[in-house]
Amino acid sequence: MTRLLFITENYPPDRGGMSESCDRIVRGLTRADVPIDVVHFDRRSAQPSHRTTGRGSMTRVPPDADAAHAINLLWNRLQQTLPLEDITHVVAFGGTMPLLAAPSFAAWMRRPLVTLMRGNELDAGLFDPRRRPILDDAIRRSAAVCTVTTAQAAKIAALHRGTVPHVIANGIDFDLWQATPADASSAAKWRGAHLDPARRVFGLFGHLKSKKGATFFVECLLRARLEDRFHLLLAGEVEDALASLIAASPGVAHTILGSVDRFELIPLYLASDFVVLPSHYDGFPNVLIEAAALARPLLASTVGGMRDLLTGDVNALLFAPGDEDGCRAAIERAAAISDDDLERLGAAAVAAVRRRCDARDETRGYLEVLRMAQEVFDADLFDVDDGVPVPRRPSLHRLS
Repeated sequence: MTRLLFITENYPPDRGGMSESCDRIVRGLTRADVPIDVVHFDRRSAQPSHRTTGRGSMTRVPPDADAAHAINLLWNRLQQTLPLEDITHVVAFGGTMPLLAAPSFAAWMRRPLVTLMRGNELDAGLFDPRRRPILDDAIRRSAAVCTVTTAQAAKIAALHRGTVPHVIANGIDFDLWQATPADASSAAKWRGAHLDPARRVFGLFGHLKSKKGATFFVECLLRARLEDRFHLLLAGEVEDALASLIAASPGVAHTILGSVDRFELIPLYLASDFVVLPSHYDGFPNVLIEAAALARPLLASTVGGMRDLLTGDVNALLFAPGDEDGCRAAIERAAAISDDDLERLGAAAVAAVRRRCDARDETRGYLEVLRMAQEVFDADLFDVDDGVPVPRRPSLHRLS
């Protein structure tokens, strides 16, 4: 029976897209009868803790400033608290600490390593001289590497010849993620209380940091001289430069909210005429699939998951990342678009996300990767010398 040691820096009660994705993947696999022993490098934990769960266990450890010390102590703890002989795979879910710990743990346990690359690991790790060796070593030692976008897979394949990552898009539970009549009523009340009827709403959600391009987008809105046609609705962590720009632009009508719990976002999505994703580079944002699943039209850059999921003028208004002229043109189109065309874009967005991003398909994809990783580990990558697995040749991962 498959059983996973799943090592992560992002897991509830952490907030944000990485934590949500990790939780969704773990829940999907446990529902598929895969026991999972989760190790969470938890910034909130003052002391290590361990408890059994219905389908595995949860170990939380504080990420000590001395990473080597924290990981060595973790290995000691796992030998005392887990039946390591029952573990079949070691999974690293992005982040520096998992990428440091998981390759060694997998080797010591003589189990296949599966590395799940998210946007952050490549965005930051490739060009950070301290983190790049960690990233490269994890990829080299993995029996399977997974990414969430085709662009990420192409980058890894180009840098690591012989490695063909599996691409598994982020998923969403469509039965759970639905708008209720109360959500629609809340959205209508918010628009009635905050909105000039002549303005459309641009919604920006999540951690609006530099890579997300929100400041760039507002600058394009101002240069297009169309700020009087829109209301900005921002929910999440807003970087100082963006808040300062909006505060210094009296013509920009706006509402800035702090971080909002995931399901409380639904009325805010519904209140938005467009959900804006102007990232300079990105993975497969949960905001993308959450908004599309609610029939919200997207105005987005053609990076990461947006490039994989969206088609210009079919289910979104698109522009190249960092292209000021293209972004202004998309804003102009958003200002002029008819209600019928807005509805058409939203309906097409729903169709696209349902084809590509069903959480059940995501789980099936990871189950297949686990099967293939075991096959690669057993048959392709290792010889046995006196009972010890020895690498035979560079890793070769199969395209999913």
